[in-house]
Amino acid sequence: MGLFSSDKKKNLDRGLEKTKESVFKKLSRAVVGKSRVDDEVLDNLEEVLITSDVGVDTTLKIIERVEQRVMKDKYLNASELNLILKSEIIDMLKENKQVDMEGFSMSLPNKPYVIMVVGVNGVGKTTTIGKLAYQFKAAGKKVILGAADTFRAAAVDQINIWAERVDVEIVKQDMGSDPASVAYDTVASAVSKDADVVIIDTAGRLHNKVNLMNELTKIKKVMQKVIPDAPHEILLILDGSTGQNAFEQAKQFTLATEVNALALTKLDGTAKGGVVLGISDQFKIPVKYIGIGEKMEDLQVFNRESFVETLFGE
Repeated sequence: MGLFSSDKKKNLDRGLEKTKESVFKKLSRAVVGKSRVDDEVLDNLEEVLITSDVGVDTTLKIIERVEQRVMKDKYLNASELNLILKSEIIDMLKENKQVDMEGFSMSLPNKPYVIMVVGVNGVGKTTTIGKLAYQFKAAGKKVILGAADTFRAAAVDQINIWAERVDVEIVKQDMGSDPASVAYDTVASAVSKDADVVIIDTAGRLHNKVNLMNELTKIKKVMQKVIPDAPHEILLILDGSTGQNAFEQAKQFTLATEVNALALTKLDGTAKGGVVLGISDQFKIPVKYIGIGEKMEDLQVFNRESFVETLFGE
């Protein structure tokens, strides 16, 4: 928790309030009248996690870990359940190669660092791109955006509004232009202007996975003509408030392209924040960012310990 400022922690507490309240109430009911963790408590805990959108497979994994702790420690007071839960979930996330970023000011492994953003329309993709641009710029980095979702006029307009609001450069073409051409121009511009971060928006469609796969592959290949190892990050944006539907979207996009980072948005408006744990566990892809409010600063770098502490804290 050392890397987390008190302001960020307060924002996280506020952003996860609905999920935390839901989880905590259910947990309290799960252990009421119990002096120790027994089978009934574990059954109740299983129900708490599943109804908090952690997902069945991840829930069973967590229950198994808690059971092993109960067997090892012989006698566990029911009031200790929160502590056990926190420690086991944090350990599980560590096993999932979940590496906490130090923040937006950290030095990036490549220059320019190219992020290709994927996700269906309506999940907060364009807003997340704008907030990412703001956070990187506030950390002293030069950012260029690429409006490669050229099939919707609204998409280009929206990302353009964000570019103006954050005051970063944007590369765009007319609606209906080849998305790969926009991506090529964006990375070429970033190289010539010595930019630190490039963020490329892509079309948010899932109606035909083959088309999506072909389009994303073409965008990657074209960018690689300028920067051979681009994109360095393929960031999938998921709407945390959709719960189990976010699992299905993650499944479809991970089949279509090599997603290596996740952002979960809209966690402040939902009691389904447990989905962050399930998706991280099931897809073995690190959650890098979480959206916990409407302000620019409300896109946070994901810190597993702070998240779990907040979710299961007193």
